Amino acid sequence: MTDLKNKIVFITGASSGIGEACAVKFASEGARLILTARREEKLKMLCDRLKKEYKIEAVYYTMDVRDREDVKKTIASLKDGWENIDILINNAGLALGMDKFHESNIDEWDAVIDTNIKGAFICARLIIDIMLRRGCGHIINLGSVAGREVYPGGSVYCATKHAINAFTRALRLDLCGSKIRVSSIDPGMVETGFSVVRFRGDEGRAKKVYENMTPLTAEDIADAIIFCANRPERVNINEISLMPVEQASATMVSRKIQ
Repeated sequence: MTDLKNKIVFITGASSGIGEACAVKFASEGARLILTARREEKLKMLCDRLKKEYKIEAVYYTMDVRDREDVKKTIASLKDGWENIDILINNAGLALGMDKFHESNIDEWDAVIDTNIKGAFICARLIIDIMLRRGCGHIINLGSVAGREVYPGGSVYCATKHAINAFTRALRLDLCGSKIRVSSIDPGMVETGFSVVRFRGDEGRAKKVYENMTPLTAEDIADAIIFCANRPERVNINEISLMPVEQASATMVSRKIQ
């Protein structure tokens, strides 16, 4: 297994959900963390907690993955060895609404497409330069079952996750021979703040998504990411697809009547 102690891990969308769970898991392995997200207060609290609890080194940056110059500035500001990024967790992402495509809000497309696709592209493009110079590294992209299947009301989000699926596979081809590993984690239903954002703050509607079934947790996804990251250096986990036991596809969920 690859020892993750002192490995430098760059996590996008680290302030909550799967990103936060990844930060905790990597901290427990002794990694050095670069935490990025848009919400400074949450980032600071998480960073301080992990440093205190796990006695690790961690830094945080408020950063919007959609803003190329913002990402460039963040990476350029890394000094004293922090620039030697070993692992990129391309986690930042969102969905907005469950409207039919012809009824969807065109103004919201940019936020979803720019975050889910361009944000992942920008971070990977800039950090791969560092990894190529060092001759090693690992890109782990957060995909989704929505990148393998489609479902009603998910046209824009599904399109972005299909893009991440294709991007991950193509990137693996481009980097073949470089010793840079490329993996994708494709979850089904995970209960985080994702659905609250999707339904624009409607917590009641978000709760109904997981009604009468047991969804995955953010920690389940972080466990899968750790599994990819700590394999022996000769091993690349191409992809992991995981769902709750009660979910069989993007559109089929068994819901027990309570």
